[in-house]
Amino acid sequence: MQNGRETARLGLEALLRLGADKAQSTVSLVEKHEMNVDAGEFSLLRTTFDTQVRLTAIKDQRRGQTAANKSDSESLERAAADVLAIAEASQPDEANDIAEGQPAEVFSAGSDSPDLDKMHMRLREFLDEVKRRHPKTVIRQAYLDFTKARSYVRNSNGVDFESTTGVYHFVTIFSSQEGDRVSSFNYTGFSVRDLDRPLIEYAGLDRLLRESGEQTRTFPVKGKFVGHVIFTPECLDEMLGFLARSVSDGPMIAGTSIYKESIGKEVASPSLTIHSRPVSEEIADGYFITTDGYKARNMTLVEKGVLKSYMLSLYGAKKTGKERAASSGGAWVVEPGDKSFEDMVRSVKRGILLARFSGGNPSANGDFSGIAKNSYLIEDGEIKYPISESMVSGNFAEMLMNVSAVSKERVNSGFSVLPWVAVSEATISGK
Repeated sequence: MQNGRETARLGLEALLRLGADKAQSTVSLVEKHEMNVDAGEFSLLRTTFDTQVRLTAIKDQRRGQTAANKSDSESLERAAADVLAIAEASQPDEANDIAEGQPAEVFSAGSDSPDLDKMHMRLREFLDEVKRRHPKTVIRQAYLDFTKARSYVRNSNGVDFESTTGVYHFVTIFSSQEGDRVSSFNYTGFSVRDLDRPLIEYAGLDRLLRESGEQTRTFPVKGKFVGHVIFTPECLDEMLGFLARSVSDGPMIAGTSIYKESIGKEVASPSLTIHSRPVSEEIADGYFITTDGYKARNMTLVEKGVLKSYMLSLYGAKKTGKERAASSGGAWVVEPGDKSFEDMVRSVKRGILLARFSGGNPSANGDFSGIAKNSYLIEDGEIKYPISESMVSGNFAEMLMNVSAVSKERVNSGFSVLPWVAVSEATISGK
């Protein structure tokens, strides 16, 4: 790989030489080794290299930013000139700023290089295991890569960070077929720092493949009712995403967030504790540097239902007068509850197990509506059968308050650690 540190330095110097009051230069170098499977057969083996340089300049409280994929001296000079031109054409904003000085630091996690033989072995093993364990299931696509990413961040306040990570990523799309009946497509993915176990044993992959085989025969939900929804770990991001977006820059700066004055107040059930842990050992695919140039730290978003932090960047914090978040979000870790998944199901009179949701973004107040996919009907404490596409609607803000149970079991995808979460007062509409 090229000298990213030197490139970051040259970019910063070019910005300052052209008149920036404050400047930041970020260089990302990514080397990716990937293997692909299409329709159950190996289809691709390749290595790619990607370079991105992001330059930011502030002059007279005006901000300019651009990204380039060339890092030679001439390209850096042109990019720097473009950034200053953008800044001069923008509106002044006293909230424009860069991260203050911090001790220089080098971060690293994961392997330095891929084990290509093991990658091929694990992918071949995965295809064989799917055929053996789940004969009705067809792997439409599978993708296994090793990504080595190096990032260099330098700014005129003295920030000098270097980060190196090496992570394996796996993604697969699949469906099942039994005679002329075909299940709905499903997909999943995870990240790991090594390949010490068979791929089918990571995250919830084996469970999802088994469920796909069950879903070749589905049944409609009868009528419309208000009941419980148990979010699977794979679907919980829908609710977490609403909360995180609601307390981030856009809604908070615009004043449209329903949580704009909620620090220290209850925004969820006391059974719910949510962390963002990008530098935790339980997160294989985290990050060390925030998007606004700070050393990333683990943080708690919600503690026993109480909002502990907003998800504001440096800019958002300056615009709102509130505290900047210690992380850039993601890497979600939800604390386990005190009920097993089986006990959660037994406590549901009528509802659904929501495994995948297809719908638009919720409204600012949390209202949502969409289609339940790869999901199951629950009646009288039992999972009855896979359901054909049915509508689910409700309000995420109310659901957070109406969490009735959180499972002891959790699924670690490498980029999150999430349990099953049961909520009440959702509307399920069938035929």
